[in-house]
Amino acid sequence: MSSLRRADRVSAILERVAGHGSVDAGQLAEEFDVSPATIRRDLQVLEDQRLLSRTHGGAVAIDVAYELPVRYRVGQHREEKALVAKTVAGLLPKGPLTLGLTGGTTTHLLARLLAERVDLTVVTNALNIAAELALRPRLKLIMTGGVSRTQSYELVGPIADQALKGLNMAVAVVGVDGISARGGLTTHDEIEANTNATMIRRADQVIVVADGSKIGKICLAGICPVTDVSMLVTDATADPAGVEAIRRAGTEVTVVGG
Repeated sequence: MSSLRRADRVSAILERVAGHGSVDAGQLAEEFDVSPATIRRDLQVLEDQRLLSRTHGGAVAIDVAYELPVRYRVGQHREEKALVAKTVAGLLPKGPLTLGLTGGTTTHLLARLLAERVDLTVVTNALNIAAELALRPRLKLIMTGGVSRTQSYELVGPIADQALKGLNMAVAVVGVDGISARGGLTTHDEIEANTNATMIRRADQVIVVADGSKIGKICLAGICPVTDVSMLVTDATADPAGVEAIRRAGTEVTVVGG
């Protein structure tokens, strides 16, 4: 494998640790075409963030349920997320629209696709989405306040919730860490879950964007049941049984690709 950008390389290392439980530094250096010292620095950074534990010659997983920081998630399932975002961009109503966007890598991709639209008002609690749209003169950006979560770049908590309670959105596009018929929409952090639930309650229509790896997955904090969701857009890598269970619960599901 040719040399990768650091963020992509670190993301790949984390996926390997999650999948196999451990990694060998020498093998990683050879695979990624970088020096052993570079890999050691990567592993040290990840250990400092408590995402793995270094060992002599490599590293081991410390918790398979950890939440990857969003800067490392960008490289995961990239093609699937891009396809989901492009599909949702085409599904949104034309003309004047007030759109809510939660944080997440797929919602960030969607924001980029919508940046040139006119008559668009975007309500978001995501710092990276706000930074993407802040200098676009033809759209209106409304940012919540709140406490910043470094893992997701989202502003969450009572200040964010209070801002959202005073707003009305035609559509909210919501990113999640897991979605299933039984568990509903879920994420890793209970405060983030509550802020996302507040946005959902203020929207006439709710679209969930989730690559196939998140279908059937249940995380710690519940956001809302799938019956509160108008549509789920996912990709063809999703578990068919999980997709069908969500459909049976009454949610429209669009599967792209494949």
